[in-house]
Amino acid sequence: MQKSHYIAIASAAILIPILFFLGNTIPPAKPLPAGMGMPAVTAGRGQTQAQTKPIEFDKLLNLCKNKLPKQALQDLEQLEYSLKTINNTAQMVPVFKQMSVFWEKNNENRLSTYYKSKIGQLDNSEKELTFAAQLFLELMQNESEPSVQAWEVQQALACLKQSTKIDPDNEETKLALATCYLEGTGEPMAGVQILLGIVNDKPDDIPANLLLGRMSLKSGQLDKAVARFNIVLKQEPSNVEALLQLAQVFKEKGDKNRAIELLEKSKLIVNKPEFSNDIDKEINSLK
Repeated sequence: MQKSHYIAIASAAILIPILFFLGNTIPPAKPLPAGMGMPAVTAGRGQTQAQTKPIEFDKLLNLCKNKLPKQALQDLEQLEYSLKTINNTAQMVPVFKQMSVFWEKNNENRLSTYYKSKIGQLDNSEKELTFAAQLFLELMQNESEPSVQAWEVQQALACLKQSTKIDPDNEETKLALATCYLEGTGEPMAGVQILLGIVNDKPDDIPANLLLGRMSLKSGQLDKAVARFNIVLKQEPSNVEALLQLAQVFKEKGDKNRAIELLEKSKLIVNKPEFSNDIDKEINSLK
């Protein structure tokens, strides 16, 4: 999977981008196009999910079964029976594939992704595991039930942890795992340590510095946040996310003129009416 896709995971699936410059809540909104929003910098989902017990798989399965029409339920029962008769784990893979397809056809992507992850775990496939993790994180963003959100994060973590064991040096997987810890669990320091390891080897790494900048902003370490976002902007002057985050930093520091300057620059880069309207509201609030 390309690094750009993991940046999208970090920005869209875990950190929940929104058009509003400063949100007081994090709504379960659909991701916006790259560069069209910024994450909220208030309390993240991790705090909520750390306090929420993940739903048990059997309970989720039964809830989904109850929505199936009679014929589909019979088809599923046949698949479940065939799985019970298998003793060799290698023979489970084709049945899991059928289950994944079955649930996808019945518009239940949570369970479809679950069986994709089981295939990746049995095959010990880095590609399949990271793909399943990506899907879980995308599902989490659109999930309104906290216990199911917590379960989806739990499943994504399991996939990413196994994937990093297969290839400990894969930066894309490490970034995804770090963001999962930062915003999906109550263990933000585990994510920070992963990111610090990345920038220790590659000081100019853009996605790692973006994430560390966000964490510095959220924790009130504003000078550190400025340094992180400036590292990004030195390499990518048109990085809208870094511009918006840095604008937020200067707003927190009381430098309204600098914040407005950065917001105006982001408007020119994005050049979309809806985005510009929201940014103008924020600019007017600063004047």
